[in-house]
Amino acid sequence: MKSQIIDLSDWLKTPPGEYLLAWEREQFDAAVSDVFGFHALQLGLPELPALRANRMPHRWLSTPTITLTPNRETLKTTTAVSALGSPLEAAFVCDAAALPFPSASLDLVALPHTLELSDDPHSALREVERVLVPEGRVVICGLNPTSLWGMRQRRAHFYSRLGYDSLFLPQAGDFIGYWRLRDWLRLLDFEVESASFGCYRPALTSPKWLSRFEWMDTLGPRWWPIFGAVYFVVAVKRVPGARLLGQTWKKRKALSAVPAVAASRGHKVSQR
Repeated sequence: MKSQIIDLSDWLKTPPGEYLLAWEREQFDAAVSDVFGFHALQLGLPELPALRANRMPHRWLSTPTITLTPNRETLKTTTAVSALGSPLEAAFVCDAAALPFPSASLDLVALPHTLELSDDPHSALREVERVLVPEGRVVICGLNPTSLWGMRQRRAHFYSRLGYDSLFLPQAGDFIGYWRLRDWLRLLDFEVESASFGCYRPALTSPKWLSRFEWMDTLGPRWWPIFGAVYFVVAVKRVPGARLLGQTWKKRKALSAVPAVAASRGHKVSQR
């Protein structure tokens, strides 16, 4: 998993990666700004500050791995930018399929490319359903295999075996199709509140050529809406027979943030 994160982080610094991040930041800002509650969690990808526009009092960033300084004696924390430009440090390290939160304790969970980088994405999504309160929201973005970028990646996989072409997207992770994700959400009693696609420009690495195809982002949602390079989904956890009470919200106790996991020299990092 560590090599996957490094691979994606490097790719996000390229022109197509920056183009992708810019679109996703706008989508997350719009999706989470009006989601209210007490506790919000972002799982992975600190390069994308998914919770910066949210106003919940307790917001955490979790990463699937840690980075040690060269002398391996101190922990190099990973940060994202939260609301008002303040840094949001990684509060803890955990596996997305084993979250250190009690059931029905979080109001919002953001999954920026988390599922496609997970070893078991279905289990990770099931764990998100467990920790969300009734009517809690999960916000997901992922690369769309049914897109120009997906086609370029499949072609590159074929030719790279022959040494003729290189991969356009990060090699880490597996594509999860939009309709496949919707099926998973429905099986877990999530209701898709909104879904959108973005980044319709061709799979190009040159910023000059990417800017020349800017017109495709205007026409794409109208003429070929499901062929964007990335999809963005907001889903609500539905519990039959459950309804929210105003006083219940006021009486909920704040969760304590989980401290960052420390690593000792020569020992594997583990969470207890």
